[in-house]
Amino acid sequence: MRTTKEIGDEGEEMAAAYLHEKGFVILEEKWRFGRVEVDLIAQKGNVISFVEVKLRKNAWAGQPWEFVTTSKQRSIIKAADRYVQWKVNFDPEIRFDVVSIIHNQEYTRIEHLENAFYPTL
Repeated sequence: MRTTKEIGDEGEEMAAAYLHEKGFVILEEKWRFGRVEVDLIAQKGNVISFVEVKLRKNAWAGQPWEFVTTSKQRSIIKAADRYVQWKVNFDPEIRFDVVSIIHNQEYTRIEHLENAFYPTL
């Protein structure tokens, strides 16, 4: 039986390939700031997307994107702020996306939710 980490890694690989096909350049995978991990950081033009990836076998308990908690969103936003301060030398548009994947033996469905959540003041 595969571990949760192995399943998560598979989802992140699928999401990275999907985004690459959509014209994104993957800047970082599993980028860490303290205890927070941002699954993918991708760029397309002047837009840098901080991407949370959620993979499930089915949607019986809800869509994968529904499991991105408010707490997780806040953590990603904080990490994104640091990433931009430390690693970006231009003024990008910042976006927070979710790649939601349902993957099982019967089918694979990948949804890219752009602007899935926003920073709040």
